[in-house]
Order: sequence, then C-alpha cells, then structure tokens
Amino acid sequence: MVLQFAQKLAFAALVLGAASTAQAQQTSSNQVATKTAWAVFEDANPKECWAVSAPKETVNTKDGRVVSVKRSDILLMAFYRPGKLSGGQLAFTGGYSFAGGSTVNLNIGGTSFELFTEGEWAWAASTAEDAKIITALKRGASAVMTARSARGTKTQDTFSLSGFTAAVEDAEKRCK
Repeated sequence: MVLQFAQKLAFAALVLGAASTAQAQQTSSNQVATKTAWAVFEDANPKECWAVSAPKETVNTKDGRVVSVKRSDILLMAFYRPGKLSGGQLAFTGGYSFAGGSTVNLNIGGTSFELFTEGEWAWAASTAEDAKIITALKRGASAVMTARSARGTKTQDTFSLSGFTAAVEDAEKRCK
C-alpha cells in the first residue's frame, strides 16, 4: 500500500506542479476538482480519493542558517478509501528522507501534532489522531510542517488551508 500511495502522490505532484496551464489540467484523467489551494483526485480501481496541496512557503535551515537544498515533491494530503480509510488518513511527504527515528511536527494555529516517519513519508499514529488532525485542519488557516532530514537539514513547509474543507469533503463523499 505504501508504494501505491507514493505513486498516487507523485502523480498528484506532477499535476499540481503543472496546474497553472489548462493543457496540464486536461491531460489528468483523475483530478476531479480544484478547491482554492487544494486539488481532489479520484481513482476507480481500487476506489480511492484524496485531497492534496503543495506548500505556499518552504524554509530550509542548517546550523541556524537558511540554505538551499534540492527536494523532490512536497505534499500534504488526506486520503480516503471505502471501507478502509473512510474517515481519512493524513499523509505528508517532505521531498527527502527524514532522519531515522525522527517525527514531523504539524502546527495548526498553535495546536501541535506529531507524525511518525518512514523514509520520505509521515503519518499520524492512529485513525483517531487522523480524525483530530483533519478536524483541526478544517478549522485552521495554515498548517506548518517542521521536520529534519537524514542529512540534518531542518525544514519548515507552510500549507494554505484555503479550500481544505471543501476538498476533503468532496474526496470523502466520492469514496463513501
């Protein structure tokens, strides 16, 4: 499931990265909606739906100094699958391998959540935690993800939550 999940995110990143052109939007067969800063995708086999966004701001630091680093796609998403992930699962990819044993801090309007990491991915520890985070994201204006790479770079990615509620409700409805 992790590989399939990663492939879906990579495709979503490709579409989001090219979303500024109408031609790119027309070539995507599974993007079904755009809700301000968020895109909604739906796949039929297996049935899966997700809302995804790229950060509006990224800051990378090492030893207290801002540094330029090469990262692949940076995405925050809520993922739904009928019967299995109907309540939604939050996932984050930072575009690099996270430091072993590290966590990602998610801050939404002063409320913090810790996500566990595996490779380039981070998730909540339980479906109950996913539900709490998704509720907080619906109420927030922005989400700040702070993490540490395997090379020791501290990253801070800020996501707009404009359109998040509409996007996740659309994704969830499509996958009921």
